[in-house]
Amino acid sequence: MTHQVSDYLNNNLKNIFSFENANQKMYNDFGIIDFFEDNLELDKLKEGILSSSTLISEPDRAEYGDFQTNEDLANKVTLCLVSKHISPEILVEPTCGKGNFIVASLRNFSTIKNVFGVEIYKPYVWETKFNIVDFYLKNAQQDDEIKLKPDILINHCDVFDFDFKSVAKRFSKNNILVIGNPPWVTNSKLGSLSSTNLPKKTNFKNHSGLDAMTGKGNFDIAEFITLTMLNSFQNCKGNLLLLVKNTVIKNIVSDQIKNKYAISEIEKHRIDSKKEFNVSVEASLFYCKLDTQPAFVCSEFDFYNNKNYQLQFGWLGDKFVSNIDIYTLSQNIDGACPFIWRQGLKHDCSTVMELDKVNGHYVNGLNEEIKLEEDLVYGILKSSDLKNTVISQTRKFTIVTQKRVGQETKFIKDDYPKTYKYLTDHQSSFEDRKSSIYNNKPAFSIFGIGDYSFKPYKVAISGLYKTFHFTLILPQNDKPVMLDDTCYLIGFDKIEFAAYALILLNSDRTKQFLQSITFADAKRTFTKDVLMRIDLLALSNFISRKYVETELNNLNKIYNFDLTLCMWDKFIEEMKPVNSGQIELFV
Repeated sequence: MTHQVSDYLNNNLKNIFSFENANQKMYNDFGIIDFFEDNLELDKLKEGILSSSTLISEPDRAEYGDFQTNEDLANKVTLCLVSKHISPEILVEPTCGKGNFIVASLRNFSTIKNVFGVEIYKPYVWETKFNIVDFYLKNAQQDDEIKLKPDILINHCDVFDFDFKSVAKRFSKNNILVIGNPPWVTNSKLGSLSSTNLPKKTNFKNHSGLDAMTGKGNFDIAEFITLTMLNSFQNCKGNLLLLVKNTVIKNIVSDQIKNKYAISEIEKHRIDSKKEFNVSVEASLFYCKLDTQPAFVCSEFDFYNNKNYQLQFGWLGDKFVSNIDIYTLSQNIDGACPFIWRQGLKHDCSTVMELDKVNGHYVNGLNEEIKLEEDLVYGILKSSDLKNTVISQTRKFTIVTQKRVGQETKFIKDDYPKTYKYLTDHQSSFEDRKSSIYNNKPAFSIFGIGDYSFKPYKVAISGLYKTFHFTLILPQNDKPVMLDDTCYLIGFDKIEFAAYALILLNSDRTKQFLQSITFADAKRTFTKDVLMRIDLLALSNFISRKYVETELNNLNKIYNFDLTLCMWDKFIEEMKPVNSGQIELFV
């Protein structure tokens, strides 16, 4: 609270003892409705002013994804809207925080008649009100028109409980602007912080089965809030601008093909989060025009140099792409991969299941030296290991307790007593695994396991790194090598087929295509959905046999292989469509 606000409240409310009368005074002077909830609030405020003490003690809210928009950025954002000739009559901010967007809007939009702010954190509700009062006090003598103040209602409530649709219905004929900076946090993170500021239905995209259990049910709170705003105001005349993480914008544009919100002129304006909020998060302003024919493409800009779009992403027909210009150069290989890409091994028990080999002995993550039968121990690679074009040795090992998901594990006790004793000695570690996928499953269960895991030759890529580089993985000690669940793979029985696939996947055309359909700021650059779009059969039509032969010779020279093109035609034939659909593997 500034001295100017403190002086005003002290001078004007000191002798008012009814909160109703105090509210009328604040409304008459500043347009703020229901400044106080009751007499207790009025008394506490008066005591705080008279004692010159700090009214609000504010803890660090960053852990809740609460990054308050600074005054300068809020002002620049509203001026950007002014440059688009936007002049709202109704202002809605779903999570108004300290009120900087509201104050900036009052400063730069002279047409506002009503303001609706929603904020769950009571200290921020007070700060918003004080900041509005401060704004009007500072500008009272500069502009006579400032006296024409809008009605301002700052609601202290959960954003998920506020009835935005009633606002949309009430002001259906007015020009509405939805603006703000929702929390940059996921529902699972807020749940772990014991926050009650969560939507009642957390799996709001209706994911089911394994998707919901393994992470797709986890979502960004800002995405839920943005979709709530679109659902509420899409058929109202006006505009929406929210500051959210880039993944939220991508998801909204991606889901637009089925949601078909009545929005157009969709734009993404990248900001420097380190500069504005001192956090390393990729975030942007999401802007769109409401009450229009649905659009399915988003133009991306640099907020600080907003002249021309840098790229466009979105839907071309039934294809979702990250860079439309680049995509048009390689779209002819966008189809269905003839092989099924699989995710690697998932066990969620790395201290027990992942091993190093030291002086001929296995050592686990607890630094325990252990003795195991070799049959269930396999080499394993992680995303960080997939740096070379060909890998034949691993730095880590893992215990593979099943050959298929759900397989009974009782056989370990009889066939591998040392391994069984080791696993049972660490039974509590398995029981502590939090994922529900392990519920009611056999002891020591793992996921991401199947026949494909035991193929001797694999072509793999990290889902986390942005290398656009595929790796050929060879057997180790006559046993197939496993990959962890951050990696994606296709398996082969013949090294020639694996080598041909590797060469096609590492071609410039594939890299160009993947660059046009992946998002650099995604948590996983590559996913099964992305990789399944690489039509290797179509790609083979654009790659000459001479190129493949040259690349085979390079592999032969570097890795002492003896690969030829003698099986190339068989490889092509195997990739052609068959009645059973995609090929799981080659035999």
